[in-house]
Amino acid sequence: MIEIREANIYDIPKMQLVRSSVFENKLSEPGKIKDQDYIPFLEQTGRGWVAESGDEIAGFAIVDLKNENVWALFVKPEFEGRGYGKVLHTEMLKWYFLQGKNYLWLSTEKNTRAEKFYLKNGWQPAGNFNDFEIKYELFGLPEKF
Repeated sequence: MIEIREANIYDIPKMQLVRSSVFENKLSEPGKIKDQDYIPFLEQTGRGWVAESGDEIAGFAIVDLKNENVWALFVKPEFEGRGYGKVLHTEMLKWYFLQGKNYLWLSTEKNTRAEKFYLKNGWQPAGNFNDFEIKYELFGLPEKF
């Protein structure tokens, strides 16, 4: 069973480890996102969740109410394909749309497993975000959730 709980600021170092471990959607500058960059999303403008396997964070998700976007959804490579991303995604969407929102967007690299995941889970392509990423949109919670 996958354990999910709300993320807090003490989880940030482990979330950073997850973020730096991924093979797709890697940061072009590994040190670009600092620990303090997580804090507003966790404590002011959004919410985050972590999926745990024992005492290890296998993945995490963060959504931003202010900018109406998914700020992060990452799973460590060794936990991919086991449902961690799906559970985090579902928890995040349910919470987000219960806040009275009806629109959410994200961007992800083209031709990745993440892109396939979002398409499979009801996200609609909305054009290029930049040279490497595509923007996806969601208008309300998909019925299957």
